[in-house]
Amino acid sequence: MGLLDTLKETFEASTQSTNRGGGTRESKGAYWCHDCAERILDLNVEGETPPACPACGDDMAFERSPGSTGCAC
Repeated sequence: MGLLDTLKETFEASTQSTNRGGGTRESKGAYWCHDCAERILDLNVEGETPPACPACGDDMAFERSPGSTGCAC
């Protein structure tokens, strides 16, 4: 039973960790084209300017996610 106890302890220790990958960035919202219903997550956009919609070419609008402060209305 020594091997099974060791495996059980290892599994329990790994699932009790509060650090679940700490190296990831959190999204603050997404860019939307309301005419085309296209959406691009902010983490997939480089630079500070709004991206162009891949469907129509117009600038997309940034909208915050519900978990961030303030209203995205």
